[in-house]
Amino acid sequence: MAELLLFNKPFQVLSQFTDPEGRATLADFLDRPGFRAAGRLDYDSEGLLLLTDDGRLQQQIANPSSKTWKTYLVQLDGEIDGAALDALRRGVELKDGITRPARARTVESPDLWPRTPPIRQRNNDRISWLELKISEGRNRQVRRMTAAVGYPTLRLVRVAVGPWSLDGLRPGEYRVERVHMPVKRRAS
Repeated sequence: MAELLLFNKPFQVLSQFTDPEGRATLADFLDRPGFRAAGRLDYDSEGLLLLTDDGRLQQQIANPSSKTWKTYLVQLDGEIDGAALDALRRGVELKDGITRPARARTVESPDLWPRTPPIRQRNNDRISWLELKISEGRNRQVRRMTAAVGYPTLRLVRVAVGPWSLDGLRPGEYRVERVHMPVKRRAS
């Protein structure tokens, strides 16, 4: 059995344990020697970050070939239209190639914790929320995808990775789950 740590990474925390520039890191919240992030979550993004003490599980979750679905709630600058949603669902052309098709739908303003610092927003600014599911993990992919269809990301919160979700974890909180790793048998 491997251990998997589900951590709600706060805004402006690095997904690593050290930083030569002195920014907030995982070490400010976790004291779990031997645990490493299975994937990454940008400094300016929030939400679910998985960590494990098992290298095989880490590889299984983080490897792009596993096509693990990641679910995000995305606050957008502007009211997203059907054409932009369709483009996200087909795959978006980025500088590093076309993305895999995403699962995209608009959602009502989600019940999330307040972000610190808050998003700068004027009363007359129009926003929308999107639930976006992707099965790859390119650098800043969600932000680049929404910008490519004309709707820059204001806030980005990952709420699930595969079968694991935040399930009520507040920013900076975590829980540990035991995960059964199937044994790979060698062909005879």
